[in-house]
Amino acid sequence: MRHRIAVVGGGPAGLTFARVLHGRGHPVTVLERDPGPDARPPGGTLDLHEGLGQRALEKAGLLAEFQQVSRPEGQAMRILAPDGTVLRDWQPRPEERANPEIDRGQLRDLLLGPLDVRWGQGVRQVVPGARDGVLVRFEDGREETFDLVIGADGAWSRTRTAVSPVTPRYTGVTFVETSLDDVETRHPDLARLVGDGAVAVYGANRALVAQRNSGGHVKVYAQFRAPLDWHTDLDLADGAAVRARLLALFDGWAAPVLDFVRRGTVFTHRPLYVLPVSHTWTHVPGVTLLGDAAHLMPPLGAGANLAMLEGAELAESLATGSGDPDEAVRDHEERMWARAGRWAELTAAGLERLVSPDPTQALALFDEVQPS
Repeated sequence: MRHRIAVVGGGPAGLTFARVLHGRGHPVTVLERDPGPDARPPGGTLDLHEGLGQRALEKAGLLAEFQQVSRPEGQAMRILAPDGTVLRDWQPRPEERANPEIDRGQLRDLLLGPLDVRWGQGVRQVVPGARDGVLVRFEDGREETFDLVIGADGAWSRTRTAVSPVTPRYTGVTFVETSLDDVETRHPDLARLVGDGAVAVYGANRALVAQRNSGGHVKVYAQFRAPLDWHTDLDLADGAAVRARLLALFDGWAAPVLDFVRRGTVFTHRPLYVLPVSHTWTHVPGVTLLGDAAHLMPPLGAGANLAMLEGAELAESLATGSGDPDEAVRDHEERMWARAGRWAELTAAGLERLVSPDPTQALALFDEVQPS
């Protein structure tokens, strides 16, 4: 197989696809709009599941390296009531490696390896059916054709428009993210509270979650139900004003819990969007999608895992198939739609329970999924 293949997007899905294909001796062009791997913060931590993300890394020959840098202790989970009472405190067994954590930046660097990524290559449009293949129009005005274009360009995918008119919709739930650095030295009380993994506090239609990353870094997420325009009277760049609004929203919660917000300095607004649970499309020769571009769902631990496995499986199929990439793509889409649809239903229901008028729903959900 020596088809011209491009993957749009250098996130977990696109890089896993490219790494597996590269490992089987087939060239692939990775197009990434960021000017370099460190152009922006890579995001928080991911738990890679044994049968999903870890399986994808195994197909890429990277599982042993992942095990060296991942954090099995990060599977720990503590749940508090808004008054600070400890309701649950799960600690992983020493041998537990079902869902170890890894920072997104570490995962990106692991997957990049020998890949030749074309940084600063923002894609404006993907046009199938061109005379010489699939036409890719870049933001700088250039054009290039490929035999197959894989859209792994996230929630607001430019590639998606080539196969589907559907766009993401707001879930009604917003996250506001902040972070704390050097927690062991600067915030030892909060370091103890978050432990090795995460601490979550659930109230009526709102929650606070703090999660440990590597290097003494903790990500904090204030989660709440609100209209999309909840912040129209607020300057989101004004950290003090955002902090004050959040503290008012969580008024009455225990002081140690609110300290995760009080000590944050920079706040990032992240409204949650999703694609329809049953999102599919009529197959278009030469173009397909992976990950959030295909099945954007609430961030409850499934999305990146599914995206990586999809990328690995599609790359394997292309490398070992009959030579007709369209046949491999059709099979990939059917498998992806069935599996992603199940997970989309689960995560949509999970979000409803985690940010719910009845906080006991969140506790019950964790009781169902955590090991006894």
